[in-house]
Amino acid sequence: MKILATLLISIVTILNVVAQNKTITVTVVNANNNEGNIKFALHNKETFLVKKPIQAKEAIIKEGRSTITFTNVPEGEYAVTCFHDKNSNGRMDFEANGMPMEDYGASNNVMNFGPPQYHNAKFTIIDKDVSLEIRL
Repeated sequence: MKILATLLISIVTILNVVAQNKTITVTVVNANNNEGNIKFALHNKETFLVKKPIQAKEAIIKEGRSTITFTNVPEGEYAVTCFHDKNSNGRMDFEANGMPMEDYGASNNVMNFGPPQYHNAKFTIIDKDVSLEIRL
């Protein structure tokens, strides 16, 4: 009986944790062509542009749009970055002077001169799923 009760409590706990996790659906709305794909990265403050993202995904482009969904995301503060990998080489390409050769964007669409900044791109997940549109 003890084993059954422990098993039942474990299952309920796991289901509760999974139910609390949310999804983030991200759509790039203005890719300038359908070549290559869009690479997406989900970050928190600690990983933003300096470490491996929490989750990474890629998607094809159709009629200038590309959509992915990050799943099982715990409540918290995040930012999303993305770029149009036009030549499908798996990385963002840069000119010799450091200027990007491929279009890029970040959540909240605040783009100043230079790379995106976490404080501009951050958003919070509390009690519902999130949908974002990013312009490159």
